[in-house]
Amino acid sequence: MGTALIYDDEMTNYKLLWVDSICNIEVPERLTVCYEALMRTGLADRCVSIPVREATDADILLVHSEEYLEAVKKTPYMTLAELMEFTLQYGDVYFHPNIYHCAKLAAGAALQLVDSVMTGAVRTGMALVRPPGHHSMRSAANGFCVFNNVAIAARYARQKYGLERVLIVDWDIHHGQGVQYCFEDDPSVLYFSWHRYEHQKFWPNLRESDYDTVGKEKGAGFNINVPWNRVGMRNSDYLSVFFHILLPVAYEFCPDLVLVCAGFDSAIGDPEGEMCASPDIFAHLTHLLMNLAGGKLCAVLEGGYNLTSLPQSVCQTVQTLLGDPAPPPGSLEGPCRSALESLHCVRSAHKPYWSCLKYAADLPTSESSSKHDKLAEETKDKAEKETVKEEKVWPEPQKRVCPPVRAALILPDNVTCPAGCQRFSSTEGLDPATISKLREKFSKDGENNSSLTTLPSLVALVDKMENHEIYSGLALVQDVSMAMTCTVQHAAALFQRVLIVCVGDMVEQKPGTEDGKTLLVQFSGNISDKPIGKYHVPVCLKKGCGDVSGFMHAVLSLLLPLGYEYDPNLVLLVRMPGCGIWDSVWQQLTGLLQGLAQGHTLILMQEEEKPCFVPTVSCLLGNAAPSLASLCAPLPEDTEEVEKLRYHLQADWKLLQTTAPEPQGSDGP
Repeated sequence: MGTALIYDDEMTNYKLLWVDSICNIEVPERLTVCYEALMRTGLADRCVSIPVREATDADILLVHSEEYLEAVKKTPYMTLAELMEFTLQYGDVYFHPNIYHCAKLAAGAALQLVDSVMTGAVRTGMALVRPPGHHSMRSAANGFCVFNNVAIAARYARQKYGLERVLIVDWDIHHGQGVQYCFEDDPSVLYFSWHRYEHQKFWPNLRESDYDTVGKEKGAGFNINVPWNRVGMRNSDYLSVFFHILLPVAYEFCPDLVLVCAGFDSAIGDPEGEMCASPDIFAHLTHLLMNLAGGKLCAVLEGGYNLTSLPQSVCQTVQTLLGDPAPPPGSLEGPCRSALESLHCVRSAHKPYWSCLKYAADLPTSESSSKHDKLAEETKDKAEKETVKEEKVWPEPQKRVCPPVRAALILPDNVTCPAGCQRFSSTEGLDPATISKLREKFSKDGENNSSLTTLPSLVALVDKMENHEIYSGLALVQDVSMAMTCTVQHAAALFQRVLIVCVGDMVEQKPGTEDGKTLLVQFSGNISDKPIGKYHVPVCLKKGCGDVSGFMHAVLSLLLPLGYEYDPNLVLLVRMPGCGIWDSVWQQLTGLLQGLAQGHTLILMQEEEKPCFVPTVSCLLGNAAPSLASLCAPLPEDTEEVEKLRYHLQADWKLLQTTAPEPQGSDGP
């Protein structure tokens, strides 16, 4: 369906006209460097260009007061002195004779993007806009923002398309208080924001930016604030919050549309954020959101003031929206203590409202919001900030390889190969002796049964994936256990790390995992006869793989953290016969796992699973999985199982942690 890109250089035609040390970073170049980078990399040409329109008065009044709108309308006719005086009534913003026009274009671009996605003209898209919007309130400009672009878009989408639920993800480094105020009593809009907070020391210095502001009245639980109380947060910290807060809640909420306040001042090098997350982390954050709402995702630019990391981050986001394989997530050392404290507090504050967080750890008995170490750490914080403020240097994000073949399929002769895929049966390059050894090794009692015929093709397919000639693959086989054993043995000789995700009960000997070359995560309804180990994770679900809530809970809070920290070179996804998994859940699993291993995912399915074959291939081709219904609470037994595994594994796998360890010499967290 394509990805929209909305940009108009008219939005660069305003700037600060007087000296203001706070506002001098909001410059036209913020927009031009992003668009130039998209053009230079060829990404812009791959997108569907959508023209910008001005938001109408009716559009703007969905969020803002008529009095405020009328006041802003007068700014094109003001003198410089009058603009300066007008600006003084608001906080950290400036006005220019052309800013009203640009603000209407920015809001209108967000609405054009919503229209394009909701009508099916495109599936996803990004609007490069200026001025940003998420700080603007009903009757006030604030924080470089005039009209609240994303809030207007959410109200517009609800009104025009009758959407029941809209998710807003705000990964800008500042709290979007304007969005929060707009929807704080509205259960139809789930607003998630992480932001630099530092115990209310960082702008906008609001008490209601802390974790315990969860929404009001009917909207209680639908406002999620994750405060960063330290600078220097890294990729692990961002991913941990997605795995253990945002994604479980978002899947339970089940949005009809995802809007992203895409602020990239949360990337490394930004003078406002002072964080250390690399630009390519936004590829993964974007990918993890793309299977929600049937893939309907609209990203709207907010902040970002480092003119190097900003365009890099924008390119990473757009390339993911286009369906290119995500880059390796890099070294993920686990979340820092401060991030874990915030994670703990947020999960505890929201456990009354969300089934997926029902069993989250209670708040520490000491003063919360991770304030217990506030005084003791002030000197350390100051020293850290001074260090972080030193100019950061980071490598250019590596080029993302897009293999010429998106999906290669090994199929029985009577199965038609879907459009967009390549039927694969080549054994080119395989030594005849190798083929003979495969037949000899896997034949039973010397019997040359027909289930052996696909093994050489599987080996050849793995070779092609290792050479980046093929992105992903799927094989419909007669004996999935044999095919899995053969594939694992060959892949382990080629790749440093192979993640095996097995859904259902294994009937053959389990692949060896002791050397760390493979990590096996097995979902089933039977108790494993092999103990839990660092590289062997048996997930036993009470109702097996057919319970949607229990299965997705384990995928989001256990499998994804393990997979990302392991950082495999290949993902082998195996669907055992009679596993009972719902096809829509299987598609979600397929889509989520493609964020790993640069998209190198090989799926093995038994021939009788043919009814699920075409939907699975659709996911390999980059199409979003269908939305799941709002998820209910996992069974207590399944939650206990996940928590048991977390307890056993979190010493080895840091991304599984959801609470900070108790500090030495303290009785409490």
